[in-house]
Amino acid sequence: MQLTGRIVSLLPMQTGTGRNGTWRKQEVILETEGQYPKKVCVAVWGERIDEQQLQIGNNLKVDVDVESREYNGRWYTDVKAWRVEVVAPGTAPAPMPSNPGYSATAPQAPSAMPSSQQYNNNLPGTGEDDMPF
Repeated sequence: MQLTGRIVSLLPMQTGTGRNGTWRKQEVILETEGQYPKKVCVAVWGERIDEQQLQIGNNLKVDVDVESREYNGRWYTDVKAWRVEVVAPGTAPAPMPSNPGYSATAPQAPSAMPSSQQYNNNLPGTGEDDMPF
């Protein structure tokens, strides 16, 4: 899954020691673009943390994995970044592959409604087209 948005907040860096050694995690709040912007907390782990990229106001394109887990009867969801790129403001994400049978444009409204005379010409026995259906 891919998110594109502007960093509106940086949460404090978290560090610790686990069985695989030391770890660090930086969580950022991204505000998505569009008519109804959403705020999403994204966790960036380990070597993917780049202080030059992770600055308030930067626009990012982030590839993420979303995972939920249960603990004591409650569910928690993590959004983990696996690729982070800085993009220029207002840059749209890459277009999705096109479907030849689908048109992304809305149908155009007719320029003028046909008159009732034109409809009457298509009635059986009233015009050149006397087909029964």
